[in-house]
Amino acid sequence: MLDCLIPVMPLADLIQAFRTSNFMSGQLIVVILVIASIVAWSVMVTKYKELRLAQAASQRFQNAFRGESHPLSLFLKEQRYPQSPLFKVYEAGCTALGGELTEGRGQNADLFSTSRGLEGRKLNQLQIEVVRRATERSVADEALLMESRMGFLATAVSASPLLGLLGTVWGVLDAFGAMAVTGSANLSSVAPGISGALLTTVVGLLVALPSAIGYNILTTTIRKIAVQMDNFAQEFVAELQRTFVRE
Repeated sequence: MLDCLIPVMPLADLIQAFRTSNFMSGQLIVVILVIASIVAWSVMVTKYKELRLAQAASQRFQNAFRGESHPLSLFLKEQRYPQSPLFKVYEAGCTALGGELTEGRGQNADLFSTSRGLEGRKLNQLQIEVVRRATERSVADEALLMESRMGFLATAVSASPLLGLLGTVWGVLDAFGAMAVTGSANLSSVAPGISGALLTTVVGLLVALPSAIGYNILTTTIRKIAVQMDNFAQEFVAELQRTFVRE
């Protein structure tokens, strides 16, 4: 009895509509939309997993950073969080700091090989500004990396309904054109063509709706991580100022 209450997807009707539609205005557009849907779902799933891992790794790194007394302790201990975009900002800042402290870009390893190399070192405001700009460049680079492949989802959201509408209008035009040639105005002769033409709009909406939801969720997550990176960059530079700036 419960099975009778569950609506069944009219898969047979969709297949029949696909078969009765024209190749160019119906079947080809449906195939393109199906391929776009597969790619969109793969992008959403992979990007969601990447962002979840990035958030978890960033939380672990941030807790470890705030638990240290010195802003360079994690770098000196060679603790790495490769999946965290915050750590990459931190690494870029430490590398720039090493170049400023040693007045040479190739001596970072000697400086950071031991914590004693940092004793008594001081920085002026110009050197701190160099480190700040290095962290800002890293934040921008990581934001662009997180936004990779998001353009395809935005295209799928906007283009799929329009492509489906194009197939519908084209199919209806063909159906009425065939009716004019045959001179038959019976509903039974027009209905298959109209049904096949409407199929492209249905498929286009089925592609666009999940893509729109996934795009909004992913962009919100990326925005949160970007704000976290920007806040961490400011926090890191502030810690460097307290530690290394001359009074």
